Amino acid sequence: MATSRKRTTARLHLLTTRQVQAASDGDYSDGGGLLLRVRGPSAAWVFRYTAPSGRRREMGLGVAHRGSTAQAGDTLTSARDKAHDARQLLRDGTDPLDAKEQRREALREAEATTRAQKARERWTLARCARDYHERTIEPTKTAKHAAQWIASLENHMPASVWHKPIADIEAPELLEALGQVKPHERARRHTGDTMPETLQRMRQRLDAVFEDAIFHRRCTSNPAAAIRRKMREALPRKQAGQFAALAYREAPALLARVRAVEGIAARCLEFAVLTAARTGEALGATWAEIDLQAGAWVVPAERMKAKEPHTVYLSPRALEVLAAVRGLHKDWVFPSPMLNGKPLSNMAMLKALERLGVRDQTTVHGLCRATFSTWANETGAARPDVIEACLAHEESNRVRAAYNRADFATERRALLMAWAEYLARPAAEVVPLKAA
Repeated sequence: MATSRKRTTARLHLLTTRQVQAASDGDYSDGGGLLLRVRGPSAAWVFRYTAPSGRRREMGLGVAHRGSTAQAGDTLTSARDKAHDARQLLRDGTDPLDAKEQRREALREAEATTRAQKARERWTLARCARDYHERTIEPTKTAKHAAQWIASLENHMPASVWHKPIADIEAPELLEALGQVKPHERARRHTGDTMPETLQRMRQRLDAVFEDAIFHRRCTSNPAAAIRRKMREALPRKQAGQFAALAYREAPALLARVRAVEGIAARCLEFAVLTAARTGEALGATWAEIDLQAGAWVVPAERMKAKEPHTVYLSPRALEVLAAVRGLHKDWVFPSPMLNGKPLSNMAMLKALERLGVRDQTTVHGLCRATFSTWANETGAARPDVIEACLAHEESNRVRAAYNRADFATERRALLMAWAEYLARPAAEVVPLKAA
């Protein structure tokens, strides 16, 4: 047995340190498949073996450093250790080259995971919002609006969420964060915004940020979209004050009563409801803005809140309303019978609501816009972007660039048609108005 061990040791350790240092061009065996390969000034260790598959293969074990006796000794010891590990793999039925590639692949995956994690940590909600703001909002909005856009997020979002990786933010957490937002008294005095308005604007802006982040693979979900309904449920209606809105299930009953009332104010109110228009837009409508043949009303930029022209697609009932007031004035669609040469005043439609006994239940703005929005969103009448575009919200501007204009116009027209049909439901299907 002793003799056998000596022969095995001799077969494995055939080279000396001096031979390694002095070797010239050629292959030199150290036994057991380990070779020193010298080619000119370079030298390397190679392990030659038969794989479990039966293939003859060679695996590089690294450079052979031979600058000194110490280096030659160290490189020989290191090569023998590596060759020993390779033989152990072969005894276990594993190809050393395959195992080496698997280790490399595992290392690459680990490095990729580390890079991805660093990227996740780097792309916080704050950074994503500022990046989107710089690329999309600043080039397309006025300086004042662009500043307000980012300030609404920077000033209100809790730091725990604002500086969190955007990919890690979940819907319940975002909803809770928005619930912590407090009114900014100075902003309310200067802009007239209520807290629900501020929160809705923030949610819309966050929606755009998350959509952009998904597009750039910085996150995979949009919690701002997921909390849309929950936010609406959480916001107390009384807090909205001047924008109190009628439940959409009661709207057909009210519109039936409005249609039965004579007078320009009632016609203007009905027209505003059918078109989901702002009060000022409906009151200031001119015949020059309306194309009866095309069934469209184009409100010019100077009369729009977003300072961009807005096209409203007119339902058959809206066209009937216009036919009823045609000829009352050469310019104004809804002229004031009291103010010669001027349109109806802001009080005209409020008085109409008062005469109908529902002024305590809704405002004109709430009836024309919030009631429509709630109906469209809760019934799924159209995509959210189409609803926002019908309301002429500024966030819909990005949609106009993203969708085919003709297709988008078709969806908007269909939505307002469906709204008019809903408001004209038969009396047997209508929820009666609640007593004031």
